[in-house]
Amino acid sequence: LGSNIAMMLARAGVSSLVIADHDVVDISNINRQNYYLEQIGKAKTDASEELLKAVNPYIAIVKHCVKLDPSNIPGIFGGCDIVCEAFDVPSEKAMFINTMLEECPGIKIVAGSGMAGFGRSNEIRTEKLFADLYLCGDGIDMEEAEGGLMSPRVNICAGHMANTVIALLMKGDV
Repeated sequence: LGSNIAMMLARAGVSSLVIADHDVVDISNINRQNYYLEQIGKAKTDASEELLKAVNPYIAIVKHCVKLDPSNIPGIFGGCDIVCEAFDVPSEKAMFINTMLEECPGIKIVAGSGMAGFGRSNEIRTEKLFADLYLCGDGIDMEEAEGGLMSPRVNICAGHMANTVIALLMKGDV
């Protein structure tokens, strides 16, 4: 989700992004994330910056190549207006969202969940759960979805998330 959301926001003219990931580009990412084969082995933050700058050379990017946990999340994202959650593991998603809600009140969080499989494109939706939390997805666990993670539905969800960010920036609410 993260690389796709970042690219959509860069293309929309967002002037600055904070990106954080501890991982490197792997062959398993190529089917659904915004990376290329020649970037395999490169830190995802470096690969993303390279691609984002190719599309929007004026975008300011602050990179953190670290594993996020409750001790570093507030320092990394505490100065942001809006933060997108793009974790793969449900427990890490919950940890990130809970930390943001508890330690960074007032920052809008746009999270993604339930975009695996194929078909059912119109079932992906955006809901405002709390004053500062928006959830994009279809609510179906990956284990229940046929086909695993694939580019079309991941990108539809990423599009919902990027669109929510843009609406929040332009209007202040969705």
